[in-house]
Amino acid sequence: MIKVENISYSYKNGANVLENVSFTINPGECVGVLGNNGAGKSSLITCLCKIRTPKSGRVYFHDQNLHTMKRNEIARLVAYVAQKNEISQMTVFDSVLLGRKPYIKMAVSQDDISICESVIKRVGIDAFKLRYVNELSGGEQQKVMLARALVQQPRLLLLDEPTSSLDPVSQYEMLALVKQMAVEYQASVLMVLHDINLALRYCDRFLFLKHGQVYNFGDEKIITREIIAGVYGLNGTITEFNNRKMFVAD
Repeated sequence: MIKVENISYSYKNGANVLENVSFTINPGECVGVLGNNGAGKSSLITCLCKIRTPKSGRVYFHDQNLHTMKRNEIARLVAYVAQKNEISQMTVFDSVLLGRKPYIKMAVSQDDISICESVIKRVGIDAFKLRYVNELSGGEQQKVMLARALVQQPRLLLLDEPTSSLDPVSQYEMLALVKQMAVEYQASVLMVLHDINLALRYCDRFLFLKHGQVYNFGDEKIITREIIAGVYGLNGTITEFNNRKMFVAD
């Protein structure tokens, strides 16, 4: 289990971004982080993987404090896919292979290569694995970054708006794959999403942030028109279609 306890974070000018954020993520579970721009969603993600150092609070993986671990140890447990990534001129395969860096010692092993080949096929980028990443579309690049994260075989996968550059079909395919692999490998997934209905379709629980604080946290029962109005200031109706809960804005 991933346990986040009282994470607080402030900018250098003293402005509070996160305040006492606490929640848990179970193995095999996908948790969606929801809220308006500026709510602290991306800051939370980066505080969990030690890109940013929180002012206070802890992150535990099976009672181990992640923030006291060495970076190579963290890289074996946590993978992070940012909203935007610096794209260098290397092939798709080589870029994905970089995700195996925490495991590579003297040289790349056949096991490393096999893992990369398998993930590349599952993410659906096998057809252009020898092309240069900087020649790909934004959506294709996003898939490459997801593949790089998945070959790390993380216990915690952090995704910051993973569908932002994807067309609708690719959005469904990517999130379905993330959910499938979370269950298959019993990894915990925390992903920032702006689409409430995508979150309802692919997430098991939901963390609503407002002004850097937890507004609500729980399963789909907490997603009500009152919660959405309180977080987003958006009026609408909660309905069901094909046994799936959906939000329809007024």
